[in-house]
Formats: sequence, structure tokens, C-alpha cells
Amino acid sequence: MKHNNKFIYPKCVRSNINGKRVYDIDAGKFKLPSVTTILSATQSSEKRESLAAWRKREGEANAARIVASSGARGTAMHKILEKYILGEGYMDMTTVGQEAHNMAKVVIERGLCNVTEYYGSETVLYYPGLYAGQTDLIASHQNEMAVIDFKQTNKPKKREWIEDYCVQLAAYTMAHNYVHKTNISKGVIMMCSKDNYYQEFIIKGLEMKKYMHLFLKKVDEYYDELKGKD
Repeated sequence: MKHNNKFIYPKCVRSNINGKRVYDIDAGKFKLPSVTTILSATQSSEKRESLAAWRKREGEANAARIVASSGARGTAMHKILEKYILGEGYMDMTTVGQEAHNMAKVVIERGLCNVTEYYGSETVLYYPGLYAGQTDLIASHQNEMAVIDFKQTNKPKKREWIEDYCVQLAAYTMAHNYVHKTNISKGVIMMCSKDNYYQEFIIKGLEMKKYMHLFLKKVDEYYDELKGKD
């Protein structure tokens, strides 16, 4: 995969402060909350109640095991895909690693086959004064510049279940467009289940604008809440 170094992406240090992920951009130039921190803080009561109900059904111990297992598998899959994009060989011989290799292979064969060149991998993006985050890939997808995220899942997802993923992509797209003077309007979610079932969700045009507006509302809500605590 060809690398196009057209854009210079910032360096950052990530830390957790009072349970919130914070990005320190370019040695203190900006210290900003992450996109996922904002989404978590502004989560609807319905989603919180749904998560609590799931934990109750599963039992706290089993729920924690499922979350930890999913997280480990997702981290491993991301690392394998990052190394593939960079053209570096990598093998994870653990049980989780072998599962992740199988999932990554599906993403490569079904999703990354449509990527001709990339601008940044594991790319830090920020919107000055508001938020920051890290997306998996900025690339040309089917001849259109796009923000791409890789997701693992325990089971296939319906589109209406992944609103937060779509909002996340919209946030990254806005940040890239603002800082790097681009006009990206396409986001791609490449998702693979632990059973190697591949799904691809494309957000573009009016749908992308809808999620951008939704995230900006969440940003306002997040900072209004912070002001209320001062």
C-alpha cells in the first residue's frame, strides 16, 4: 500500500485524568478531551440503562470477562492491521492473537483491498480548543479520501446499533477538514466479528453532516456540564 505524506500529523501524549482520556498535542500546545470521553460523558440515559441491564443479565464477573476479552481481541487486531499497512511483518502467537490474525485477514481481503494509498495510520486528529482523537486510517477508499476505523465485534451489528461509531468518524472528519484544510465527506467502518463475519458501513454526504451536527451538540453539552461544575 502506497504512503502519501501530503499531511503532517501531530505528535501527542495520551493520559487519563480523573478517568477521562486527555490528548496533549504537540508538547502542550493543546490539552483536549478525547472524542470517546465526550461520547461517554454525554451518553443518553437509555444507553446507560441498557448497559446496566446487560451487566445485570450477564453478572458482573462474566460481563467484565466479555469486555476484557473483546478489548484484547480488538487491540490485537488493530496492531496486526497497522503493521500490515506499514508493510511490517508481525505475528502474535497467543490464542487471542491467532483469533485477531484471522479477523485482520478478513478485513484486509474484504476492506483494505479497496484502499489504494494512505495518508496516515493510527493518526492523531484534533479540533483546536474542543477535542482530539486517534483514527485508524486516513486513505483513498474507492478513489475517495476517507476516514477509516477498524472495529471488532462479538456478533454482527445492525446499522442502527452503531450510532456512536458513526458520530466518532464524523468528529475525526471535522477535525481533519479544519486543521488540514480538506473536504472529506466519507467515513468507512470496517468491522469483523470473532466468527470472521465482515461488515462495512459507509457514511457520506448528508448522513455524514447529520453525525457532524450531532457530535457538535454533544461537544456543547460536554462543556456546558464542565462549566456547571466550576
